[in-house]
Formats: sequence, C-alpha cells, structure tokens
Amino acid sequence: MKRIFFAMAMALSCVLGVVAQDVKEYDLADIHIRDPFILPDEASGTYYLYRSAMQTTEKGKVGGVECFKSKNLKRWTGPYTVFTVPTDNWITGKVWAPEVHCYRGKYYLFATLNSNIEWKKRMADWPAFTFRGVQVFSADKPEGPFLPFSLMPTTPIDQMALDGTLYVEDGVPYMVYCHEWVQLADGAMNVVKMKPDLSGIDGTPVRLFNASSAKWSTGTKHKGGAPDSFVTDGCFLYTTMTGKLLMIWSSFYNSDYAVGIAESVTGRITGPWIQQPDMLFSANGGHGMIFRSFEGKPYIILHGPNTPSGAERARMFELVDVGNTLKIK
Repeated sequence: MKRIFFAMAMALSCVLGVVAQDVKEYDLADIHIRDPFILPDEASGTYYLYRSAMQTTEKGKVGGVECFKSKNLKRWTGPYTVFTVPTDNWITGKVWAPEVHCYRGKYYLFATLNSNIEWKKRMADWPAFTFRGVQVFSADKPEGPFLPFSLMPTTPIDQMALDGTLYVEDGVPYMVYCHEWVQLADGAMNVVKMKPDLSGIDGTPVRLFNASSAKWSTGTKHKGGAPDSFVTDGCFLYTTMTGKLLMIWSSFYNSDYAVGIAESVTGRITGPWIQQPDMLFSANGGHGMIFRSFEGKPYIILHGPNTPSGAERARMFELVDVGNTLKIK
C-alpha cells in the first residue's frame, strides 16, 4: 500500500509541479544554500529562490531542486520541490548550481548533475575524475515540473562541465559554462550555441578564457607533483547601462572564494575577454548571479561563507552600475 501511495504522490507531483515539504516562512539569512539563484517572475509578481536538495525515490536518493518564494526579497516561504532527477537519467547524483531562466514563454532549468563514476585515473592530491555535466530541463511554470529533453547531458559527455547559464545575443541562445579544473588543471570558461528551443547544443564549444588569466585568481598548489590548479565557477552575464558586456565568475584568491569580473572587448559573447583587476567580492563567498528587482534595482546574490560546510547562507547586495564595471553599494 505504501508503494502504491508513493507512486500516486510522485505522479501527482509531475502534474502539479510544486511539492510542499514542511513549508515554513524564513528570513533569507536563515536558509542554508549554496549557489543561490533568484528568478523575478513578473507574471506572478513573485521572486523564486532555487537551491539543490536530494530527493527520495523508490530507487533511492537522487538529485533534485527546491524553491522558496517571496514578494519582497525579505520573507521567504518554502521549501517546495520543483525537480527530481529522473531515475533512468544518464547520472542521478546531486544537483549543483540550479538556474531557472524564462525564455520565449517557457521556463528552463540549467542543472549541473554529478556522479561518483570515475572515468580517468586520479592524480595524487587531486579529486577523482568523475562524470559531471550540465543538463537542461523545461517547464511551463517557474514551479515546474521540469522535464528532460533527453536522458543525456546537454554539454559534451567527455567534458567535466558545470555551472551552465543562458545568454541570448541577437535572438540566438548560448550556454556559457565552466570546464572543470579537475580535468584541465587550469579551469576554463566555454560558450556554445544552443538550439532555438534549448533542447541541445548547436555547434562546438569555444573557450573564452582560463582561470589563470585573472591575476586575482591565485590558484592552489598540490602535493605529489600534481600541477597547480585554477578554478572557474559560477559564471553569469550582465550588460551595463553603457552596453558593456560583463561576466561575473568565481575562483580563489589566497585560498578564499571570491568573485571577479571579465569583460568582452567587442561586446559580443565570443569576446575576446579580458579580466578586470579589481574583484567584486573577496570575503570568502561567491558563485553569484545578478537580477533586477521589480523596482528595477540590480542586485547580486551569492553564498558565503564558502567554508565551513553547513555555514553557507545567501548574501544579497545592491549593485551600482557605473557603466564600465559593477560595484557593491
């Protein structure tokens, strides 16, 4: 009987989308979260805050996404389950960095999926090479249910890819994503054109820059002869009031997580890209994204502190757009 009830509940959740899980009201500072992402949904006048959260299925634990909802960016209700990784997906592990974008009247979840399946021998003092990639899911509402286009990753399967984000240029959609430092040592930022309905990529990824190109990205030294590593995390695109195309992204500055700014010298997504010398945030926090409030004010939300595990909370700051760069107000 329990199995029948569970199956009925899962089927109902696929129809309705949002599934409440002991919903409460929270201040933003009370919500444990990494890689926060806020979608201001103008149609409903609601802010949606997304985070990763493991889900229980009949086949065990799989990755998933929850959301919190707010009308004022101060008090949030949730969590609501909006996505559960299909149990027959290519991998079903923990979700990282969920982003939800409204595009041509639909909502798209960009999710980094993880596994513990090793596909290359690890080096000494180095994390395991495991399957990891960005997969795109679609829904008719910001609450889901988000459904797959296929059961395979959107990014190339032979790349350890993460933190995919959407950018639209001249009506053409692109995904910008991070190519994992664990595979490259010097992590990279890539861009790839997407199909018009975001169901897949439409071309070959192009490298925009490596993490070491930023002087503030100081890297990490490893033992046993392994090379120094440089991290690329948390990319997000923003166009300033003067039309300058910027990308905020995260790496490590003297062992602390930080956010820097790259700029496209042509104003195009393909660059070339240069690194601004000043960091946007350097106080052991990062993986930020930028959104505008319903009043039109730009904000950045990121998590901090980055360590220790369990202490992460969303931190939100109003931004000042000075034309050639961004500053925290």
